[in-house]
Amino acid sequence: MTQVLRPHDASGRVTLRNLALADAPFILELLNDPDFIARIADRQVRSLEDAERYLTNGPLAMYNELGFGLWCTELRTTGTPIGICGLLKRDWLEDVDIGFALLPEFRGRGYAREAALLALARGRDMHGLSRIAAIVQRGNDPSERLLAALGFAFEKMVQAAPGGPELQLFATR
Repeated sequence: MTQVLRPHDASGRVTLRNLALADAPFILELLNDPDFIARIADRQVRSLEDAERYLTNGPLAMYNELGFGLWCTELRTTGTPIGICGLLKRDWLEDVDIGFALLPEFRGRGYAREAALLALARGRDMHGLSRIAAIVQRGNDPSERLLAALGFAFEKMVQAAPGGPELQLFATR
């Protein structure tokens, strides 16, 4: 069953829904955006089969295990996929964290903020999360500004793996 998260009022421009294998072409495009690779990670998704594997082993597995994960961010009026936003539980991070990424043509319009507010509300209301973290590479100013607007504060530097790059850890206040 596809879950759709909608804003509480009609003014919201985006919805969040569970990703599905049919989203593989969209995921292939998003994960190969140069900004995604530079600011988030190179997930080595280079084909539709890679995208399906990413979906199966990532978001779809997390939905089954935890009831949340990365969701497809869509324009409410057209259903056009514009990005992903959701909650993640990483083995190396104590807290659940929020993640988001949009296709280039949809950045800078407030869509990420709307999607993040939906994801944060779901984390609080449906999953009882009183604290949610976020990890950001240094120099990712747009993400840092968004997190500040959402009420996150910088706490410390963390590493996903020994010897790996240091990431900024932010958390809800």
